[in-house]
Amino acid sequence: MAWLEIVRSGALTTVQDRGRAGDAETGVSESGAVDRTSHDAANRLVGNDPAAATLEVTVGGLEVRSVGPTIVAVTGARVAVAVNGRPQGDYAMLCLDDGDVLTLGAPSEGLRTYVAVRGGIDVPEVLGSRATDTLSGIGPAPVHPGDRLLVGGLAAELPVEVQIPPPAEIPDPAVLRVRRGPQEQWFTAGATEALTREIWSVTPELDRAGIRLHGPGPLHRAGHDRFPGEATVAGAIQVPRDGHPILLLADHPAVGDYPVIAVVEPDDVHIAAQLRPGHRVQFRRLR
Repeated sequence: MAWLEIVRSGALTTVQDRGRAGDAETGVSESGAVDRTSHDAANRLVGNDPAAATLEVTVGGLEVRSVGPTIVAVTGARVAVAVNGRPQGDYAMLCLDDGDVLTLGAPSEGLRTYVAVRGGIDVPEVLGSRATDTLSGIGPAPVHPGDRLLVGGLAAELPVEVQIPPPAEIPDPAVLRVRRGPQEQWFTAGATEALTREIWSVTPELDRAGIRLHGPGPLHRAGHDRFPGEATVAGAIQVPRDGHPILLLADHPAVGDYPVIAVVEPDDVHIAAQLRPGHRVQFRRLR
């Protein structure tokens, strides 16, 4: 039996998988890895079943000791990777011996890094998922120094490739494709046009639930009706009364309090997951 012992947890490290699908009616959002593309890539490098849980590390700083031999991979935000102080590559399969220490530095670009271990992180499932939902508190608590995370049995055959190319750097502004939202009619024509015409900036108000954006001016509603609330999804762009949009991410509330002017294409949500404060965003409408 092998496990990972947390030496340093960084600012926020959580256990994540592909989330809880189908529980929105009970008030539980999907949660799971914010950048599912990077999460899946880490699992693929160590030959895991796609359902295996990884560690999602926000702004780096993680240090873990392998108790027993393990195989790991690091993907997502680009960080300096070291084993026992010796530099290693990210987006590559790494073999750790008993007692080896894996260390992640601060990201040079991006926000969230994923660490997969062959077999997956073995924590109890809650509603069919091992994901930590930071908004509702469902799932395991964020990891802390001294935690011991057992390695599970969700491993398949090892892949042929031991290294894969990392994704290209996210441009500034980042381009996110959007479709019309279910409450687009709540907004003036000028507001819907401004959403895709203007450049928006990521504010420091961001977490696993969403990103508050700031632009040259507020997005105005066409009327003053009180929004009754409606089920939401990751990628939805809500607009509160102040007119500054909020892009929802994995731990979004199951029911939103504000109308949704547009929804980011699902294949682009992983880009939003890596945006840092100050990064600019341009929305491009899909026809």
